Amino acid sequence: MPTTPADFTAADYRARMARAADAAADAGLAGLLVAPGPDLVHLTGYRPVPTERLTLLVLTPGRDPVLVVPTLEAPDAEQATGAPALTLRDWTDGTDPYAVTAPLLGAEGRFGVSDNAWAMHLIGLQRALPGTSHVSLTEALPMLRAVKDAQELARLEAAGAAADDTYREILKVPFAGREESEVAADLAALLRQSGHSQVDFTVVGSGPNGANPHHEAGDRTILHGDMVVLDFGGLKHGYGSDTTRTVHVGEPSVAEQRVHDVVREAQQAGFAAVRPGVACQEVDRAARAVITEFGYGRNFIHRTGHGIGVTTHEPPYMIEGEEQPLVPGMCFSIEPGIYLPGRFGVRIEDIVTVTEDGGLRFNNTPREMAIVE
Repeated sequence: MPTTPADFTAADYRARMARAADAAADAGLAGLLVAPGPDLVHLTGYRPVPTERLTLLVLTPGRDPVLVVPTLEAPDAEQATGAPALTLRDWTDGTDPYAVTAPLLGAEGRFGVSDNAWAMHLIGLQRALPGTSHVSLTEALPMLRAVKDAQELARLEAAGAAADDTYREILKVPFAGREESEVAADLAALLRQSGHSQVDFTVVGSGPNGANPHHEAGDRTILHGDMVVLDFGGLKHGYGSDTTRTVHVGEPSVAEQRVHDVVREAQQAGFAAVRPGVACQEVDRAARAVITEFGYGRNFIHRTGHGIGVTTHEPPYMIEGEEQPLVPGMCFSIEPGIYLPGRFGVRIEDIVTVTEDGGLRFNNTPREMAIVE
């Protein structure tokens, strides 16, 4: 059973910001501009609500990190764990925050900008510094958060174990005769009971709704004989969980069992492909080859996996064309599926981390099809 992970320290955040600044220099960038969101949480531990008031972490190679904040939010910023590792620069209402920020950047250069920065803030910076240009962090530094350290891995392990506990418990509740939304509410409650502070999604796709990979649980009544896709996750200790199992209400037909067996074999093939140095696309190819071999290639309509960390979806992605090599500490999902419109869908998903010689699953509930009532 995973133990409670140790708290991050100011030294941890100082090291992350230093690595990020070095990565920016290696990528030919003049620096990084990080707005409120997952990148800021990862780099500083500060989690402000995005607003029209500018908050921005400025990382430039060879200079100390600076966090630009509204004066009224400075006391909260000072309480962030990473605050001792940076300099706060505040601005008051009625003054120009971009004039405060501009001297930190320089008149020219190309800067990486976190993807969720507001357009109004980026336009304000461009107006103040017309000689600068910008590129999204996903494009410039897609692996910024991809390789997890030991403390981050411990958090992901704990989140995975909590999601596993949720799955074991949901198998005990009645399915037949209840609406999908009721089972989804059970999943959300169980995730919180297992220690999740945030529930991001609870997909319950019964019968033909299971053929929609991101089906929103609705008012369809689950029937005896339905296949039901359960995909759920959220954040525990600030890091993500995401797992999928497909269950059946009563005994499945031969055809339903066959499809489930194919997906399970594909998921195992994807996991078996995980090892350092292998391109991300090889995980997708391995899982997709199995599904294609059994004649369901056109029914596998999404990538095999996505990275996970302080958000439940982030780089790297397990998809054809992604040549990024796997590195120990990377964490991502392996979730092949088969979707038969008008009939049912099947998906099986685990979170996996790359080890020195292969892969390790953070989800360990049975992948065989469970029978529910």
